[in-house]
Amino acid sequence: MLSEPFLTTRPEDGSDIPLLVWRAEAPLLAVGSAPLGGGIGVRGWVVNATVPMSYDREDPAAHLTELADGLGLAGPGVGLLTGVDVTEVVARTDGGVRVWATVGLGMPVWAAAPAPATPAQRVGTVNIVVYVPARLGDAALVNAVATATEAKAQAIWELGLPATGTPTDAVTVLCPADGEPAPYGGPRSAWGAPLARAVHAAVLAGGAGTVVPWSHRVAG
Repeated sequence: MLSEPFLTTRPEDGSDIPLLVWRAEAPLLAVGSAPLGGGIGVRGWVVNATVPMSYDREDPAAHLTELADGLGLAGPGVGLLTGVDVTEVVARTDGGVRVWATVGLGMPVWAAAPAPATPAQRVGTVNIVVYVPARLGDAALVNAVATATEAKAQAIWELGLPATGTPTDAVTVLCPADGEPAPYGGPRSAWGAPLARAVHAAVLAGGAGTVVPWSHRVAG
């Protein structure tokens, strides 16, 4: 079981910057694209950390490891970064699947669009954390990430943005490490269908208003 996230802060550059922290009652199997703890493996916690728009560290995994150490989080975990104020996390549940999303759409892009000559500097990250209450096989886990991404893209389209996401989006899917593995995670599978609905609802709700980056809000 993955806990509900709790909100904490860290002192940095004279400000108290928010973080969301999830703890697992027992190690969970996870798959995802997070800068820390991405890939497939057993994970015991998740952190989603707000960073300022001026963030320029080139070692995000090391930075997230430092943050986890400061929080007393031991063992392998998942670390995510976003310019969004993580206090604005949106949670949705469907059929036992739980989803949390922090939604920043300041830099919407089509995945297959030509890359600009100079990358834009605006932070716009959609971070999605999913907990499925049943063991998924490895292929189903990978499929579940694709399903979450498709649902996110559908929500962004319905928000009226000509885009599939932002260049720095991340998805993490977690499930129990034990049990008979479910073979499928697609949008019409037993677990993929509620996952898709929950992700879609969370991203749609999170992107419906004007999202002001945390550092802009602090600067006034």
